Amino acid sequence: MEKAALILEGGALRVLFTSGILDRFIQNEIEFEYVNGVSGGALCGVNYLSKQVGRTAETNLQFLHDKRYIGMRNLFFHGGIFNFDFLFGPISETYIPFDYETYLSSEQMFEIGATNCLTGKSDYFRKMRDNDQFEAVKASASMPLVSKIRKVDEHPYLDGGISSSIPYQRAIDLGYKKIVVVLTQDIAYRKPENSQRVNKLAARYYRKYPEFVNAFITRPQRYNEELEEINRLEREGRLFVFRPEHPVDVSRVEKDKRKLEALYEHGKIVTDQQLKQMVAYLVQK
Repeated sequence: MEKAALILEGGALRVLFTSGILDRFIQNEIEFEYVNGVSGGALCGVNYLSKQVGRTAETNLQFLHDKRYIGMRNLFFHGGIFNFDFLFGPISETYIPFDYETYLSSEQMFEIGATNCLTGKSDYFRKMRDNDQFEAVKASASMPLVSKIRKVDEHPYLDGGISSSIPYQRAIDLGYKKIVVVLTQDIAYRKPENSQRVNKLAARYYRKYPEFVNAFITRPQRYNEELEEINRLEREGRLFVFRPEHPVDVSRVEKDKRKLEALYEHGKIVTDQQLKQMVAYLVQK
């Protein structure tokens, strides 16, 4: 096990890129002492710890057009356009069984970041033998405006990416000197500002949670600042970063299966190309 941290950005279905990388890690028996994922990155992290190669990709590709999994109808009946009750219910129990025992017995430290609606800040939920984390995963992956607020330990939470899209600072704060970051956009990408209409909608919809509204409105600026800092730390040799090699033409709820398959394969190709460099970074004193 590498005494290093692995940080997984979200991005809804763009995490097919991440799943390609993690599948290569599993196949090469690469484990990180600490793993942190937010939003879709948290969902990928769960399958990384369960050591189930291809499960993230298979789940999203097989059920891409299944309205029980993805669809606006789910917003009204299941609390979000992604139906996590179906994902963690029939999919995990019957269709593509999840290896709970391997996941729970993993010695890797795994944290999920979710945005506390009361504070607008990140809270982190650590995997314990008696705490499966899945409510925290659901909260972390619940996108604003198209998902209901989820309760974890009686507190309200939404998308972990709102407060900290790429939680590399969490790993630094925990004392890790070697940190591998997986991004889901290319190096030139910068997040555009929210439209005034969307900001006003969020302010009205979440009026009970002003700190969350502020985090939602300021997210693009903070996200771009995180990218600049990651690029600087990468140049200084303090981080190792995997990212797509070209702009990603995949939406958060992409319906083109071929695009998603290509993105998954791209993640594997990028890993094959950069695996030796990553290992050299990890062992360098």
